[in-house]
Amino acid sequence: MRDRERRSPLPPFIEPQLALLVDRVPPGDDWLHELKYDGYRILARVERGGARLMSRNRNDWTLRFQEVAQAVAALPLRSAWLDGEIAVVLRDGTTSFAALQNAGSLPTGAALAYFLFDVLHLDGRDLRALPLEERKRALRSLVGRGGEPVRYGEHVLGSGAEFFRAACGRGLEGIVSKRRDGPHRAGRGRDWVKVKCVRAQEFVIGGFTEPQGSRLGIGALLLGTHGAGASLDYAGKVGTGFTASTAQALRRRLEPLEREASPFASNPGVPRTAHWVEPRLVAQVRFTEWTRDGRLRHPSFEGLREDKEPTEVRREQAEPTTHERMPGRRRRGR
Repeated sequence: MRDRERRSPLPPFIEPQLALLVDRVPPGDDWLHELKYDGYRILARVERGGARLMSRNRNDWTLRFQEVAQAVAALPLRSAWLDGEIAVVLRDGTTSFAALQNAGSLPTGAALAYFLFDVLHLDGRDLRALPLEERKRALRSLVGRGGEPVRYGEHVLGSGAEFFRAACGRGLEGIVSKRRDGPHRAGRGRDWVKVKCVRAQEFVIGGFTEPQGSRLGIGALLLGTHGAGASLDYAGKVGTGFTASTAQALRRRLEPLEREASPFASNPGVPRTAHWVEPRLVAQVRFTEWTRDGRLRHPSFEGLREDKEPTEVRREQAEPTTHERMPGRRRRGR
C-alpha cells in the first residue's frame, strides 16, 4: 500500500474541493486543465452494490438522476466516493444548464452525462492525500470500463492558455485548472482555479414583476447577491431567457413566498410595482458585464439552482492569478 493511502471506513460524506475564480489561466506544467461543465456538482457514494448521488450541500439527488446512479453502481468497485458534474451535452458538444432543468425531455441529439474528475475513497482506501494526477489515473481505470452516462473528465497537461482559447472558441463556459500534485483540500482555495469564457453566476431571487402584453407568469425576476453581513444587495432584473412554461412555473414557485417588505438592503432602481418574496430561490443568470452602479447588463435567465443555498450567493469577482507555489510543495516531474 502506498504511504499516502490509508485504510479507513467509507465516510458518511466528503466535502468537495472548490475552484476559485481568477482572471487568467495559471501558466506552467504544474497544472492540469479540464473543461468547466455547465451543470450540477454531484458526489457519488458507492456501497453494497448501490450508489447515492449527493449535492455539495448534502442533498440526496439519487431519485432525480436514477439512470446515473445505476451506471455508477455498475462500475468495477466495491465502495467509493467519486466527484464530478452532471450535465446535458448538446449535439455541438457544449453543455447546457438550461437543458438540464428539463432532463426528462432533452433536445434532439442531446445526452445526459456524469463527468467524473476525482476519486477520493476507493475500496476501503482513503486517497485524499494522494496527488490529483494519481487519483485521476485510478479513476480512469474505473470509468474506462463503465458505460454511459458515466464519462471520464479528460484533461490536458500544461498549455493552459491555448486550452482556454480553444474552449472559448467552441462556445464553452470556461476551464478549471488544478495543481497536478495537489492532495484533496475541502473548500475553496488556489489549488483549483477557474477562468470563465462567459459571465454567469447565481443570484438570489428577491421579487418579480407582472407580465406585460400577452405574456403569462412573470415579467422579470428581481435579483440580488449577499454583501457585508447578511444584507441582500439589489443587482438588477432579468426578463429574458424564459419560455412560456418556465415563466408560469416560476410564478407558481414564487407566489407562496410573497411578503410585504422588500428583502433588499436598499431599493434604488427597483420597480415600484414589484412583488416581494422571501429570498429562498437561486437563479443561474448569464450576462455581459456589471455596470458601474452594480447592475447586470444584458442578463438572461438559465434556470433555478437547487444545489446552492441562497446564503452562499456572493458577487463573483475574479482574483489575480498568482504564480507562486504553495509553501513546502515540491515540483513533480511528468
